[in-house]
Amino acid sequence: MTQIPGDLPGKPTAASRTTLSHIMTANDTNLLGTVHGGVIMKLVDDAAGAVAGRHSGGPAVTASMDEMAFLAPVRVGDLVHVKAQCNWTGRSSMEIGVRVLAERWNESTPATQVGTAYLVFAAVDADGKPREVPPVLPETEQDERRYQEAQIRRTHRLARRQAIMALREERAAQGFDD
Repeated sequence: MTQIPGDLPGKPTAASRTTLSHIMTANDTNLLGTVHGGVIMKLVDDAAGAVAGRHSGGPAVTASMDEMAFLAPVRVGDLVHVKAQCNWTGRSSMEIGVRVLAERWNESTPATQVGTAYLVFAAVDADGKPREVPPVLPETEQDERRYQEAQIRRTHRLARRQAIMALREERAAQGFDD
């Protein structure tokens, strides 16, 4: 299993894993009569924030939502389960993976996956400055795969940011004011 050397002792993936469950009501709907994507995104951010705070042992803020995929609509009366875990850690940042499942509140049918998301959180101190986080210790082969995939997403995030900054510098040098 992967282990990153650092000053803080590592924490296993299961130590901060959490599930947030919520019944969707008419207040959660959009103009199409299904649950608004923003409502789901808020639940995703709440669950991911709980995991980030648990893993880092203190305050953590959302740095980015790397990806949010809506796989199926959620309806009024669905019991939504938002399952989150820490997939990867850097010095002060953490990738939190989230799966969103839905089931009818009054039926015994299995829940189906309706969404996925990857968020990056930064651990902060009382002054809002980045602080070190413990390394995450993947426990299973699935956790190890998630850790490796998170490293790929991070590499792509950084490369995309660098390419955008280079383009902006090039356009500024050409006299464009955008």
